[in-house]
Amino acid sequence: MSDDCLVKEETYPARFMNKLTMGMPLQEYARKLVTPFNVVAAILLSIGLPLIGLRFWKGLATVTHASNEYPWSILLGWGLFSGVPLSATGYVMATAVYIFGFRKYHPLVRLGVLTGFLGYLFAVIYLLIDIGRPWRIYYPMAVSFGPTSVLFLVAWHVATYLTVQLLEFSPAILEWIQARRTRKWAILITVAMTIAGVILSTLHQSALGALFLMAPGKLHPLWYSPFIPVFFFISSIYAGLCMVIAVSTIASRYLREKADRQFLDSLDGLTVGLGKAACIVMFVYFALRMIGVAHDDNWALLLSSSYGYWFLTEVLLFVLLPCVVLTVGVKRNSARIVRVGAFHAIAGVILTRLNISILMFNWNLPGHFHAIAPPAREVAIVLSIITLHVLIFRWILNRMPVMREDPAYIEDRH
Repeated sequence: MSDDCLVKEETYPARFMNKLTMGMPLQEYARKLVTPFNVVAAILLSIGLPLIGLRFWKGLATVTHASNEYPWSILLGWGLFSGVPLSATGYVMATAVYIFGFRKYHPLVRLGVLTGFLGYLFAVIYLLIDIGRPWRIYYPMAVSFGPTSVLFLVAWHVATYLTVQLLEFSPAILEWIQARRTRKWAILITVAMTIAGVILSTLHQSALGALFLMAPGKLHPLWYSPFIPVFFFISSIYAGLCMVIAVSTIASRYLREKADRQFLDSLDGLTVGLGKAACIVMFVYFALRMIGVAHDDNWALLLSSSYGYWFLTEVLLFVLLPCVVLTVGVKRNSARIVRVGAFHAIAGVILTRLNISILMFNWNLPGHFHAIAPPAREVAIVLSIITLHVLIFRWILNRMPVMREDPAYIEDRH
């Protein structure tokens, strides 16, 4: 009998463990995990995760400053209202490539979809931590339907879109585990999932803004507008474009060995192209914000108080200025300048959402700014969730074909 017949074929669990450890022996892989970044991450998680447990044990009041007057704590102001527009990367990139046919952006599609999927997943995690009774989350989903409620729409759409993005990203997962037959089925539904993603994103991005239509007397007049759902949707488009630029920049720098030459060589050109699209959308958004002020005749408020000056700071320094920077970068064909503008624009989106959900909500109540200051425990929870988000994102990029093409599947690339 041939000696080859006596060699036992490697079992599936062994092959899977080999993928988890990236081909390294377990002891070597464990040693590789001891890095300054991972040590800091472990410290943050060791503080934040027990606080999350404390929140579920003793209630929200032990970790958050939220109240009936200020319902949107930093958990939601950051995790939901800021996180969801920055997670629009999936639908903007998939739409550009699979619907509008901009095939040159294909190297960025999986990175965009992964960024969007994890963004929505962690938005749900923030929401579950902040909800008073998270164990009843299935009620609006399956028991007590409330189709006239904006939150009902947001809950269903976010849950559905999370599933859609998982299906959009599934080809990368299936390539990683070498499930060729199942991958072919996943590729066939790509366009259908993209169309579903566009429909769902259009509705729930604007629905987050529609929440504030029910509180016209609580939101400062300069930030309140009947057009606020449109503002939220338009800002999510350029937020998604800029977030793709930011994530691809960071990933290509710190995980360069996980990207192929096609990704790296085309990145600067694609960055400039995304910057061009982003600055166009930002000019539209800036014009709409000014139309909102004119529509409600709030010009007198701009220079009459510190709130007016803060509004001008937001729209001029964090909307118009990064838009100009992006325009200069596009005109000079400079990916470096475009990246600066993209990071600046992302900061502007976060500032706007925090203004609306926290800083300018019930701005006229006594002791307003003292009441909205988040306690240290809540900040620690947010930092731990951000850390976990980054760790999972890096774990996936290290293993799955996101910034590279698997040579075994190049011939049937969609």
